[in-house]
Amino acid sequence: MRHIFFLFSLFLILTGCNKSYQTEDQNMIVTALKLPAKAKNVAYDKKPDPSSPQPPPPPRADQQIEQKIIKEATLRFETDNLETSFIQIEKAVAASKARIINDSEGKDYATAFRNLIIKVPSQNFDLFVNDVSKGVSYFETKNISAEDVTEQYIDLTSRLKTKKKLEERYLEILKKANKVSDILEIEEQISAIREEIEAKEGQLKYLESRVSESTVTIEFYKTIVEKEGVKISYGSKLGNAVKSGFYTLSDLLISLLSVWPLIIIFFVLAYFIRKRFKRRKKE
Repeated sequence: MRHIFFLFSLFLILTGCNKSYQTEDQNMIVTALKLPAKAKNVAYDKKPDPSSPQPPPPPRADQQIEQKIIKEATLRFETDNLETSFIQIEKAVAASKARIINDSEGKDYATAFRNLIIKVPSQNFDLFVNDVSKGVSYFETKNISAEDVTEQYIDLTSRLKTKKKLEERYLEILKKANKVSDILEIEEQISAIREEIEAKEGQLKYLESRVSESTVTIEFYKTIVEKEGVKISYGSKLGNAVKSGFYTLSDLLISLLSVWPLIIIFFVLAYFIRKRFKRRKKE
């Protein structure tokens, strides 16, 4: 009796396994039927030819994004010779492959000065600042800044890609449009998207230009009042005093000539008043 029960149980187990295998096979067949043709080809095709070009590998998770840094510097110092300092800066400009975009000079009551605005390739920024600093005893102003705009750059790039994809979609819709009203509406949307794309491209180019070239502002000056005062001799001072007196007298004569009618009237009145006083004394 036990043997019969054992055989019956074994028969049921085998029958259940066959049914489960059949069910799994059926599910696989149904799944395969539901797959698109491309997916089935990928699943069942042979291995690709090694000589055929391979698709680019997916980006690694640990791949770092290149940083975008805007560097700027402001330098101000005193020098004994403006021309010598300028020659030194010109040599630094040539060595760093930089360019002077603005050059101005002038004088005030105490100093002669020169201001320069220079664009320097970012990779040569440190080299240029070091070359300019040679021979300078101290800087009255030395400000160096580095602004990280990587996040802003990535955001602009991402938005630009999104707008271009949106433009492509509208262009595809435009090809299928039949009504004039639909065509005009779609073209209006495409025009608005194109304006946004151009604006973002302009912002991106401006950002890239500031990243690729650093701006350095240099002001150097020479004190002139005290040093020129020492060189003036005593005779020169006397000559300057005589010239100053002559100019003062000339100004006075010119002022008197401008009021000559009043002077004549004054002398005439003085003459008659004096004559009248003399008559009274005689009486």
